[in-house]
Amino acid sequence: MQIIQFDIKTILILLVLLFVIIVLRYLLFSGAYYYTTFVLLKKSLYSRILDHSPVPRKQVRSEIYYSVISAGIFAVFGVGTYWLWDQGYTAVYQDISDYPLWYVPLSVLLVLFIQDTYYYWVHRWMHRPRIYKYFHKVHHNSVHTSVWTSFSFHPLETLLQALIIPLIILFVPVHIYAVLAILIIMTISATINHAGVEIYPSGKYGAWFGRLIIGATHHDVHHRKFLYNYGLYFTLWDKWMGTEKELDPKQETPAS
Repeated sequence: MQIIQFDIKTILILLVLLFVIIVLRYLLFSGAYYYTTFVLLKKSLYSRILDHSPVPRKQVRSEIYYSVISAGIFAVFGVGTYWLWDQGYTAVYQDISDYPLWYVPLSVLLVLFIQDTYYYWVHRWMHRPRIYKYFHKVHHNSVHTSVWTSFSFHPLETLLQALIIPLIILFVPVHIYAVLAILIIMTISATINHAGVEIYPSGKYGAWFGRLIIGATHHDVHHRKFLYNYGLYFTLWDKWMGTEKELDPKQETPAS
């Protein structure tokens, strides 16, 4: 299955287009999320804001700068993945009848769990003292995280983050729309978890949700306590490996 002819001109056009799309997605969604939670709904969400102090402008500029670099790396991997799919090397399928309908949501959960597993262990590795300053310190420069922190990584960390989805879809059958859903979930989750406001349900009805799904409070603790809460989407690996920490994220800040 070859949809387009890959030559240098086509590759460059695809790279530029995908880069622009990724940057606009980041800026528009992050900006819209900030405006919704910190402007429109600020009064109703006031008690759920984790830190009321303003995020320094210098930090925001740095986060956007590194996020734009990350967008370029993600664009390269995106075009490479598209080429693999176009050449028939991936397990991504288009005909919905190829697998049962129930497999579509299951495949999304499976991919997210594999990505979460990969990220948990890579994340712990990046916190090793000799590795940290080269891979992960840029992201942790944002102790008081914001909507702009979500894709603020050192290029080396971005490479590690960009690898996993292409590798997964080489082997795991996933419908093309499920791939799109996964990419959307990645963007939404990253923004929610770094925005500094807890929007997920609380109380007895929301307790089960927080025991499984990572939200802003859970990840904010990681940025402030440093050696806990390494998960990406789910709390499972933190629970299984004894690295989950529950506390008021305002209590302590890591010396990192």
